[in-house]
This record gives sequence, C-alpha cells and structure tokens, in this order.
Amino acid sequence: MAQGVPQTAMVLAAGYGERMRPLTNTLPKPLVQVSGRALLDHVLDKLAQAGVPKVVVNVHYLADKIEAHVASRKAPHVVISDERAQLLDTGGGVVKALPLLGSEPFLLINSDSIWLDGTRGNLQRLAAAFDPAQMDALLLLAPSATSIGYSGRGDFAMAPDGRLRPRAEREVTPFVYAGAAIFSPTLFEDAPQGPFSLNRLFVKAAESERLFGLRLDGIWMHVGTPEAIEMAERAILQSAA
Repeated sequence: MAQGVPQTAMVLAAGYGERMRPLTNTLPKPLVQVSGRALLDHVLDKLAQAGVPKVVVNVHYLADKIEAHVASRKAPHVVISDERAQLLDTGGGVVKALPLLGSEPFLLINSDSIWLDGTRGNLQRLAAAFDPAQMDALLLLAPSATSIGYSGRGDFAMAPDGRLRPRAEREVTPFVYAGAAIFSPTLFEDAPQGPFSLNRLFVKAAESERLFGLRLDGIWMHVGTPEAIEMAERAILQSAA
C-alpha cells in the first residue's frame, strides 16, 4: 500500500470547454468561477490541502490566461506543460508531461472535477488505497444516480474487490469516473505519442485486471455546462449550512 499522498499531481486544463459556451468564448473553462472561485483553484486548493507540493498543469486554449492565473499561487508549486502547438487530449497530455511528473505514482485531476468531501479527504483515501503491486490505476468513482449535474449512463461496473469493467456500448453502469485518480507510470508503457484519450489505457488496464476504483465519500459535481454551475453552487451552499 502507498504510505502517503503522492508528491506530484497533474491537472488537465488544456481543453476548449465547448459545452460551457458562451462563458468559454473568452475565458478558458478552468477559470470559470463556481462559488466565487475558479474551477482550477478549487482543484489546486484540494491538492494543497492534501499536501501535494508540485502540480503540473497542461495548457492549450487561452493558455496565457491560465499561466497568468497560476503565477501568483504559492502552494502548490505549479509547473506548466505547454501544449500550445498541439492539443494532445487526456492521454497524450499526460504522456507529454511524464518527464515533469517523475518515476513515482502521481495524482491526476480534471480541472473541472469538484466534489464535497465526506468525513475523510478523497485524495487521502485514494493514496491509502493505492497498491502499485496490483494496480496501474485507481480511479475515484461517484454513484451515477446521486451525482450533481450528471445524466449519463455511467462509466464503469465495479467488482467487490474494486476491479473495474468499462461500460459496454448500450449498458447502464452504476459508477461515473469523477475525474480524479492515482496512476502508476507503468500505465503509460508503450503508450502512443500524439493525441489520444485516457480511456484507451483504462481499457487496456482493465483487460489486465489492473484497473481499480474507489467509491467517492461525499458528493461529486459535474460542472460541464453553464446550467450546472448553479446546481453546484447550490450544493456547496447547502453543505456549509
């Protein structure tokens, strides 16, 4: 078992945020505000609270604005992975950043993934549950039925031991990937160069029975559209009451 929270993390912040338009016509999605704070800051705050000292943030769309935004942060220390020349999708973006992430397991979080923690922080729970001897990836999963702003068919079925099976095309599964995970660098062995989705590696890891999940303790909010912002803000307000 991992003894502590990984010392490095990556936040995916390069995408166009097309479903968040018109807000993202002039603002990158990671800087869209929820409850008076940028989505990216919600994520970086959680990483700082968990004790992660170094975070790699990839940039492409309106990259200058994201770089300027994170420049003033003292914790965590932010390192930019520059994808201005080519948007590399979720998998390709991580492959490009691997030299910055090091040789140990690392956290990965989508810049629009926010949640309300339960009794214990979910990043700490991921770290405690991650076992590199049997896992290439441990994904944080939220129940599809109770997540805020989510109306899809789910992403995974989870066995009692935590092993994951990706959803078949017409299937409905109970868990959705909450956009946070711990990865071993071994997940990216033989990964292609250029743009590709992390889903490709999830399928490969599942076939090797090395893809695991951890059920989120708390409430996950899928902030994908302008309408979802209000739903997330209402949930945050209620949690503070």
